[in-house]
Amino acid sequence: MKTYIVGGAVRDELLGLPVQDHDHVVVGATPDEMLKRGFRPVGKDFPVFLHPQTHEEYALARTERKTAPGYKGFVFHAAPDVTLEEDLVRRDLTINAMAKGEDGGIIDPFHGQDDLRARVFRHVSDAFAEDPVRILRLARFAARFADFSVAPETNQLMRAMVQAGEVDALVPERVWQELARGLMEQRPSRMIEVLRDCGALARILPELDVLWGVPQPEKHHPEIDAGVHVMMVVDCAARQGHSLPVRFAALMHDLGKGLTPAERWPAHHGHEGKSVALVEQVCKRLKIPNDCRDLAVMTAREHGNVARAFELRAATIVSLLERCDAFRKPQRFRDCLLACECDHRGRTGFEDQPFPQAARLSEALGAALAVNAGEVAKGCADPKRIPEAVHAVRVAAVKGAMREEGE
Repeated sequence: MKTYIVGGAVRDELLGLPVQDHDHVVVGATPDEMLKRGFRPVGKDFPVFLHPQTHEEYALARTERKTAPGYKGFVFHAAPDVTLEEDLVRRDLTINAMAKGEDGGIIDPFHGQDDLRARVFRHVSDAFAEDPVRILRLARFAARFADFSVAPETNQLMRAMVQAGEVDALVPERVWQELARGLMEQRPSRMIEVLRDCGALARILPELDVLWGVPQPEKHHPEIDAGVHVMMVVDCAARQGHSLPVRFAALMHDLGKGLTPAERWPAHHGHEGKSVALVEQVCKRLKIPNDCRDLAVMTAREHGNVARAFELRAATIVSLLERCDAFRKPQRFRDCLLACECDHRGRTGFEDQPFPQAARLSEALGAALAVNAGEVAKGCADPKRIPEAVHAVRVAAVKGAMREEGE
């Protein structure tokens, strides 16, 4: 029985990055032997055990055979005679198919270290094509290791997988899981670029894919292309360290521009409303969590109004706050402002420009929140007029705050 550290832990150590988790492969053992040594079984589909002290995962070396479409269509074989190399060859990328022995030596049968040095994502074998999740994983790795490129032969293989319909077999929950993890990496745009280059984006997020090639007014968008703009926006959100809902809202905010008829380009009047419908469509299809969905819908609907904050009167601002349910959920509205700030800065030449609209609307929200709605309601003779009365007092409070700002 021999144990090896495998996969990401080996890769990250060689890259000089902190290692979060250690995965181990055990060669030459049976499940009974693992149980006798105190390991606790946790694997459903194949033998995986938790170490009795460290609780790290130890999997018996295994091979796999494709039996059906999608990422669940596999039969696994684990036995003492399965070699380390047979286990490593079933892995996705050469940089993830290395092992570290108990003596500290690196076992690298597929030249992962060469690809690490060359900054290349390369598939280990044609077995890559059997699991469509690997396309999503590779794209997610591209968002983390932004200076890596995809080997041409790997991109060609992924294109063939897309054309064969493998990506269509992915379940929504798994697509979202990988997209969400990629959005939280340092450069989410790389994930989208990789998916787009192999054709997977058109299958997973066709509403986003169509934005490339759609022009915007050069005066406001020097980068011109709507797809390029959205990538700049989501990368801005990542640079600022924003939460997943803010990053997802950044990714979704301009989907409506893909529906503008070509004869109306580069203008996109009314794209906000079209964006809302498309965001809701995406969220329903991919079963997006409610917090991400709600913020993305709000940002798509309101980002134009937020950008015009200095043109809005107090009554219009209060109506905006009411529409966004900002008095019950003020933090969500502030998150919307963060996404809108990324929209503002996600343009060529605007990356470091201030966005005073956020401060103005935050101040207006603070003034309106200071209104005691309960006291206003008590002083209202007609219960039916309470909402109107509260609205009026909030408008007055916002007017006062804006006048002070002007002074």
